[in-house]
Amino acid sequence: MINDLQDKIVKLKKKKNIAIVAHSYQSIEIQEIADLVGDSFMLSERVQHFKQNTIVLCGVRFMAETIKLLSPEKKVILANDAASCPMAKQLSVYEIKEFKNQNPNYSVVAYVNTTTELKAISDVCVTSSCAVKVVKNLDSDNILFIPDKNLGAMVQSKIPKKNFKFMDGCCPIHSIVTEKETINTMKKYPNYKLLCHPELSPKVCKYADFVGSTSEIINYAKNHNDNCIIGTEVNIAKKLSILYPNRHFPLLSNNLVCRNMAVTSLSDVYRAISKDDISEIEIPKGVANAARQSIKKMIELSV
Repeated sequence: MINDLQDKIVKLKKKKNIAIVAHSYQSIEIQEIADLVGDSFMLSERVQHFKQNTIVLCGVRFMAETIKLLSPEKKVILANDAASCPMAKQLSVYEIKEFKNQNPNYSVVAYVNTTTELKAISDVCVTSSCAVKVVKNLDSDNILFIPDKNLGAMVQSKIPKKNFKFMDGCCPIHSIVTEKETINTMKKYPNYKLLCHPELSPKVCKYADFVGSTSEIINYAKNHNDNCIIGTEVNIAKKLSILYPNRHFPLLSNNLVCRNMAVTSLSDVYRAISKDDISEIEIPKGVANAARQSIKKMIELSV
């Protein structure tokens, strides 16, 4: 049910011709007032075609930066300026440059969950849904996959002929789920399908009936009439429970709650669309141009 603040936001965004987009890990009440809900790359890709020139992103900073990279002419605002992704900042530009200097025959593949500065020095960007295809089509047999070693391990398992190197990066929320916890949850729900995000460790994903991105997990549930254990952030389980109330979607682990996503509130969204002095996302031109090339390369290789 739309509450009073949601109603104010909906009316004001229409009056000011502002689009609100939200990542799938945002709270349900924020998803309800968004013009578009999805994973990080889907949001940035589709926003390019929006008629609105002002975009408010409910998510974390790297997502807002990716939107700005693909829609440089638009005003992009992060609803909560403090919202950030720990994994995006786990590796430094210095570390990657040093690796490239010492390993010139390696291509750097950057997960979209990275800073713009890291994208700018990478050969290609990937998402969890297109990573296998992009790396398979990349004209290089030597891959440094950053920052998520778990997603990288999944890609490596699908392309064993290529050489992979990883650094010690991972999602602090997904990676905390253990194999023991997974086995215990599966015993509790013995006839349920297990759907896992590849940011979970390989020790967990090996039990999955399906491994995929947030959008792919939602689509799996849409296309299969099963009760499913959800191995990703809690708001995916909540959304599926709303979409399919006659089915059951227990969470794989109670630890699958992203506090960084949760910092954004409806009040933040209202403030972002109601005040004209809210700071917008700005990216230096040189860095933006280089980072944009890694994203364009991803689009080219994922076709």
